[in-house]
Amino acid sequence: MSDAQVTLVGNLTREPDLRYTAGGRGVASFGIACNRRWMDKATNEWKEEVSFFNVTAWAELGENCAASLQKGNRLIVTGRLSQRNYTDREGNEKSVTEVVADSVGPDLRWATCEVTRTERTSSPQQSQAKPADPVYGEEEPF
Repeated sequence: MSDAQVTLVGNLTREPDLRYTAGGRGVASFGIACNRRWMDKATNEWKEEVSFFNVTAWAELGENCAASLQKGNRLIVTGRLSQRNYTDREGNEKSVTEVVADSVGPDLRWATCEVTRTERTSSPQQSQAKPADPVYGEEEPF
């Protein structure tokens, strides 16, 4: 079975929330809104539909997202759809479908950027970041 690969282009709806698992792996979560606009030929009016997606970025990708992205940025996200079940704090069983990002970047149709390569020589300062929620666990990104 192959993964359900997706590419999303949209705007960041909230600042990335960077947390760390008990094992020290970074995981950032953020939202993206994707707009679809078309001309309704029957009414000769523009129609618009917005879809909202939760995105999870692991390890260095998540850390770079948290350091680089701001609410409102226009992004291109590629990744895979992932469905997971968990129990919330009230004991209710929940199911969520999200995008686990393989790659995230700016949409250069709407902005310019300056790329800076990151050098990873030691583990990040985790004392300033929040621990990851238990629902993330130690999942591998691939």
